Amino acid sequence: MHLAYPAVLAVLLFCTGLYGVLARRNAILVLMSVELMLNAVNLNLVAFDVWLRDALHSGQALTLFTIAIAAAEIGIGLAIVLAVYRNRGSSDIDRLRDTAETDEAETVPAGDDESGDDESDAEAPQAAEDPATAPAGKAKKAEATP
Repeated sequence: MHLAYPAVLAVLLFCTGLYGVLARRNAILVLMSVELMLNAVNLNLVAFDVWLRDALHSGQALTLFTIAIAAAEIGIGLAIVLAVYRNRGSSDIDRLRDTAETDEAETVPAGDDESGDDESDAEAPQAAEDPATAPAGKAKKAEATP
């Protein structure tokens, strides 16, 4: 058996998977692309195992190990994607950065602007926030203090 045929096929599979990881925005398609990349590695492991005529078949044993790890990764990954989809209504990867909670100290109040006008900032009334309508981080702080 020529080693070039499975090696070229593995390179094509890996490049297709790499393009899918870099270009796709849907989390499920990204997971499928990662699986393509892992299958390309598995193809290389088996091809080199056959080409080297390994008596222990270590390439095939590593392939089985990689398949088991990939199955666990897909199971956990799909569970995370489904939880995100239930909460956000979309599995778009670009929208996932919006899931991080921010403290009030990190956010800029709506009335402040960068104009440098200190007089208008001093005259603005400070409204007391109700813990029920406060952001999640502030509500937790309000519950913790007596």
